[in-house]
Amino acid sequence: MQNIRLICVGKLKENYLREAFAEYEKRLRPFCRFQLFELPEERLPGEPSAALIEKALELEGERILKAAEGSEIFALCIEGEPLSSETFAEKIEKNALSGEGGLSFVIGSSFGLSKAVKSAAKERISFSRMTFPHQLFRVMLLEQIYRAFQILNGGKYHK
Repeated sequence: MQNIRLICVGKLKENYLREAFAEYEKRLRPFCRFQLFELPEERLPGEPSAALIEKALELEGERILKAAEGSEIFALCIEGEPLSSETFAEKIEKNALSGEGGLSFVIGSSFGLSKAVKSAAKERISFSRMTFPHQLFRVMLLEQIYRAFQILNGGKYHK
């Protein structure tokens, strides 16, 4: 059974998003071993300088890379490649067949991901050129992971 990690900077705060996340997490159980890593976001002043942002991203990146150790990293970032649900499913399947030790999906803070995380990523994926709230995006990503497993297993969920 494939190991899937979701590594996020920050926590889900809204109850309705936690409930939606929990529903998709439950639906994933037959398909993979799922783990959620919620890492702390670096505190920054109201209008941080570029240097402060860069330093915060570096510190968050170190924690992300440690949590992702032993797995392939798929970084979710705006400059990533947009994929169809079917292509996304194929990438998950390719990881499962590779024996690489699992897959870590990474969502950064509101300032994004460090250069180190992006460099370490096997894939950079974008869901859209639009910007989404990170908490909502977490639910959207989990739904797409579930959809991918449905596609790969011939389920009726994906139409």
